[in-house]
Amino acid sequence: MAQKSTPKMTQTLIKTAIVNALMTLLLAVAGHSVAVAQEPAALTIAAPQPAVGEVSLVLGKAWLVSGSGRRAVATGTEIRAEDRILTEANGHVHIRFVDQALVSVRPDSRLEIVQYDYNADAPEQSTIKLNLEEGITRAISGAGASAARERFRLNTPIAAIGVRGTDFVVSATPRAVRALVNEGVIVMAPFSSDCRADSFGPCLINAVELTGSSLQVIELEGSSTAPRLLPAAVERGPGMMEEEVRVAVNDVQNNADDQNAGTGIYLESVTSQRVKNEAANATQPQQPPQQPTPETPTPSLVDFTPETAIAGAELAERNLIWGRWGDGQAAQERMTVAMAEASAGRDVTVPGGADYLLFRAGNGGERIASGLGTVSFGLASAQAFYHSDSGVAAMTVNGGSLDINFDNSRFSTGLDLNHSLTGDVQFSASGRLYDGGYFHTRSDTERMAGAVSLDGTEAGYFFEKQLESGNIQGLTLWDAP
Repeated sequence: MAQKSTPKMTQTLIKTAIVNALMTLLLAVAGHSVAVAQEPAALTIAAPQPAVGEVSLVLGKAWLVSGSGRRAVATGTEIRAEDRILTEANGHVHIRFVDQALVSVRPDSRLEIVQYDYNADAPEQSTIKLNLEEGITRAISGAGASAARERFRLNTPIAAIGVRGTDFVVSATPRAVRALVNEGVIVMAPFSSDCRADSFGPCLINAVELTGSSLQVIELEGSSTAPRLLPAAVERGPGMMEEEVRVAVNDVQNNADDQNAGTGIYLESVTSQRVKNEAANATQPQQPPQQPTPETPTPSLVDFTPETAIAGAELAERNLIWGRWGDGQAAQERMTVAMAEASAGRDVTVPGGADYLLFRAGNGGERIASGLGTVSFGLASAQAFYHSDSGVAAMTVNGGSLDINFDNSRFSTGLDLNHSLTGDVQFSASGRLYDGGYFHTRSDTERMAGAVSLDGTEAGYFFEKQLESGNIQGLTLWDAP
């Protein structure tokens, strides 16, 4: 006879079924956990790539782009393979690699560390590849590139560059590449089926070699089938001739020869004999100007180059101030002070050629005051030098204009210059005002870089103009009315 079911028995059966189901589920989970535990490789997290270099100095704004995202570059930032360095208009970065190679990334540049496998035990087995996407970089070979020349490559948008233990500067755009060798040898060739970007070492097809002793520049344009060598006169072209600044690799100490230990001055200027000669000429006493004769009346134009150097105390009262490395142009300097004095209590803004930096008071601020509208600045002071085969000579700056529209972030400027060797020369530029109050332009024959004070009352810029023979470089300071 069947037992009659009761509500209490029904509840017991339901509870038993639930417990059995839970036990089955727990056993299944436990079995899965065991299976996972038996396959530890599935949970392994890839270790980060080892650092191949370290940032030794940063000026202005620069960024590191890696697999983990984008962040600001700072002194001490570790560099790894596949990282990219991006510099803004006032940015400049120095990197010291594990094999003691030195690389500087100049303003408005993008450099990728494609691969950096340095074998300290067997340097000849090292493999190194860099990719200059755009801008200017200087590379001084370390132990890896020196020992493994057939396994080093610097790629640009249109050309491959191999080295034979060297110190060289490269300027690259999507349409053209130029390079200057300070020491050693480079080999440049256009990309082709015989010279692929994913290869290593110098290419041999349509390749041209350049040595540091030739006093020439090598250039490849997008429409050319092979690079060409340009005469030394082009060497002083804007954006190619000199690095933007002379700066310390780590710190400024007396032992200037001990670069491998991270001390001393890392000179960014080109070291060709021609430039050395010009620097030597610049330090020679200048002949006093000839007094005008009755037949040659004194010009009535105003010269904005001070007859004597502006006192440091007077410059220190300005918001913007130009600092110089070393003696600069020696007795011809008129409106600059020593770098240590200029940097006290100020922030660096833009570089001025190889010898100068423009500093701004602002306590680290980066925002320009609002509601400034359009300001027509007046030229306060200027100095300009004509560089030629015969030496360096001070020019006359007769006047100029600088208009900045803060509402639409645009600027335009012009300068009138003169020298007996050049005649009347006009410099002009226009373009965009960037965040932080920076402005800059660059063309085949002219370039400039400047900044405004955060309150919009002062401005200053460095300019350079290439002439048919020689070039002009100068500094300006401007005041709002």
